[in-house]
Amino acid sequence: MNAQTPWLVVGLGNPGAEYAQTRHNVGHLTLDVLLGRASAQFTRHRTGTRTADVRLGMLPGGLPGPRAVLAICESYMNTSGGPVGRLMSFLKIGPENLLVVHDDLDLPAHELRLKRGGGEGGHNGLKSISQVLGTKDYHRLRIGIGRPPGRQDPADYVLARISAKERPEWDVTFEEAADVVEDVLIRGFPQTQQALHSKNSGR
Repeated sequence: MNAQTPWLVVGLGNPGAEYAQTRHNVGHLTLDVLLGRASAQFTRHRTGTRTADVRLGMLPGGLPGPRAVLAICESYMNTSGGPVGRLMSFLKIGPENLLVVHDDLDLPAHELRLKRGGGEGGHNGLKSISQVLGTKDYHRLRIGIGRPPGRQDPADYVLARISAKERPEWDVTFEEAADVVEDVLIRGFPQTQQALHSKNSGR
């Protein structure tokens, strides 16, 4: 990995107000936190994405943290690969500098896990990205949303809005997820992954 190459941090989700506060959009909601920390805003990019070129976190001595490009797609979740691939080509960024933030049905709600490569767990956004890139060897931050209660259809569950009662706990999760993204940039992926998973195993 070239130290001068920025990370591309992609938050997966669906566009539009009707999807903005749903479980499927926890990637978007995490990037909203990072945008706020960087006092930045998304601008429309010709690749079919909205991007913000920022510095995240703080280095020793109070210096601004590493550069990153935050991005969300203007397309729907299941066609995320096209915009992500075009943006990576534009930025000349390879899979080794890509971090995708996404919801995960197979993790308990609020649990965070880092992963590089492997399967997509039935996630259509990841499937689209893997297909377009021709590789699964990129980084993911998995945000657990849990399984639907009872016999509720998983598709209905992920597209359901986060309730007002649940929101305070989710806001904490989004802050924690943003912390993980900053740690990946500052400390490196392996060290951050080890620390995060040690923390989870101790719960």
